[in-house]
Amino acid sequence: MILVTGASGNAGGTVLKEVLKAGRPVRAIYRSPEDAAQVPAGARSVIADFADRPSLDRALAGVDTVYLVCSPVPELVDLEGNVVDACVDAGVRHVVLNSALGAGDYPKSFPSWHRRVEDKLKASGLEYTILRPNSFMQNIVTYYAPGIRTQGAFYAAMGSARTSFIDVRDLAAVAAKTLTAPGHAGKTYELNGPEALTYAEVAERISRASGRNVRYVDIPVEQQKQAMLDRHTPEWLVTALLDLQAYYTAGKGGEVDDLLASLLGRASGT
Repeated sequence: MILVTGASGNAGGTVLKEVLKAGRPVRAIYRSPEDAAQVPAGARSVIADFADRPSLDRALAGVDTVYLVCSPVPELVDLEGNVVDACVDAGVRHVVLNSALGAGDYPKSFPSWHRRVEDKLKASGLEYTILRPNSFMQNIVTYYAPGIRTQGAFYAAMGSARTSFIDVRDLAAVAAKTLTAPGHAGKTYELNGPEALTYAEVAERISRASGRNVRYVDIPVEQQKQAMLDRHTPEWLVTALLDLQAYYTAGKGGEVDDLLASLLGRASGT
C-alpha cells in the first residue's frame, strides 16, 4: 500500500494522480472531510494531521511506501519529523521525501528546513529517496497571475538571475516512479527544468502564449518586501521568500542537465 500525503495540495494531488496510473493500492491523506470528498477514483481517503500522532498511526496501518510532502510552514521540520517517526514505528519500508533545491548547500529559508528533515530521514533506518525540485513553473501563476491580469506586468527583485523551472507534473511523474519501481533507494535527485530563463524571458513567453504584452518589472528588494507586507503576507513568509529569492539571485537555480529527462524516459515539459 502506498500512502500519499498532502493529497489536496498542488504537488501531492498531482503525485496521487500519477501513482494511480501504476495500478497499485493507494491511500491519500486529507485534513478535512470536505477535501477528502474530492479523492479521485481508485484511491482511498483518510483524515489525518501531521501534528496528531494517533491519526498518523491510523493512516499508516498496512502501508509500506510513503510520499511525504508538507506545506511551507514554520512548523515543517517538526511536522515532517512526526511523520518519519510514525513511519518507523509502523514498519514502513520506503519514504519518498519532497524536499527542495538548495537543501544540499543553502543554510536559509525553506531549503534549510528541508535539509533537517532529510537528515532525520537518513538517520531513521528507513529506505529513502529524496527529491529536490527547482521552482515550479506553476508558481508563476500562483504568485503573479493577478498582476498580469490587471496590469500586464509582474514585479520582483530577481534581476537577470536564471531559473530552471520544473513542471509539477514532471515532479509527480518522477515521484510515482520512485514510489512504484525499484532502484531508487538511497538516491537524492536534484530536478531541474529543460532551460534556464530570466524573469524577463518568462514575460516574453507569457506574452507569446497569451497574445498580450506582459512585462517583468525589476524592483529593489525593499520595495518587494514592503509590497508583500502591504498585502498582509505574514512576516515569517516574507523573510523566507526573500531569503529563497537571494539563493537564485546569487547564481543558483539556473543549472540545466539531463537527469529529469532520464528519470522520465522522455523530454521534460512535454
